[in-house]
Amino acid sequence: MQAMIMAAGRGSRLGSLTAGKPKSFVEIKGHKLIEYNLKLLEAYGVGEIIIVTGYQSEAFEELAKTMKNIRFAYNPFYEMMNVLGSFYMGMHLIQDDFIYLHADTICEPSILEKMVKMEFDVTLPVDYGICDDEAMKVRSKEGRLQQITKQMPNETADGEFIGMASFRKKVLSALKQKTRALLKEKVFDAYFESAIQRLIDEEDFNIKAVPTDGAFWAEIDFVEDYERAIAEIPESLTGIFT
Repeated sequence: MQAMIMAAGRGSRLGSLTAGKPKSFVEIKGHKLIEYNLKLLEAYGVGEIIIVTGYQSEAFEELAKTMKNIRFAYNPFYEMMNVLGSFYMGMHLIQDDFIYLHADTICEPSILEKMVKMEFDVTLPVDYGICDDEAMKVRSKEGRLQQITKQMPNETADGEFIGMASFRKKVLSALKQKTRALLKEKVFDAYFESAIQRLIDEEDFNIKAVPTDGAFWAEIDFVEDYERAIAEIPESLTGIFT
């Protein structure tokens, strides 16, 4: 099993917290955001981790010197393209079942465990409940994902996709093809989820929205997210370093 971590962005909305460092180098309880992801992936036996970098890529290379089984892809267009562009830059390195995640998002081990099980062709953890405008919103029917987009009206959404997913190897060819197609259409501001939507619309894979069941997760986009994460992060997550 492989993992791909999206780590190209700057994180300017965090203000002084990211001054002079990548967004995922912000620390929660003494550890960098990306260190939580690396430690969890290692604990669950992920054999190879691919980090797609952009802004301050050298900082990640320095961090990786202390770890095994890490490879890098670089997105030179990180300031002009959205996350789909970063996935495109690294997708040639993905050859197996893999977990997709963002370097600025952390979660309890129980959420990662749902993805590692690979019970479905595509597994997307969803926090079911009320969504805000920033959320990547989803609609599902009997657990099967129907729609995923930020543009969905908040009141019609079933919940929020947390930005992590697992994909079986059998999905890879189609996922890469959808990614190429979007970029050929010059949809350079596309989210990765645009490729997932095309899988839903054009293929017949078993794409499941699995509930987080109240487990902790946090995407650190704003100072308020950072403060909430510090206040709420559970010992089940901080304890992975002991």
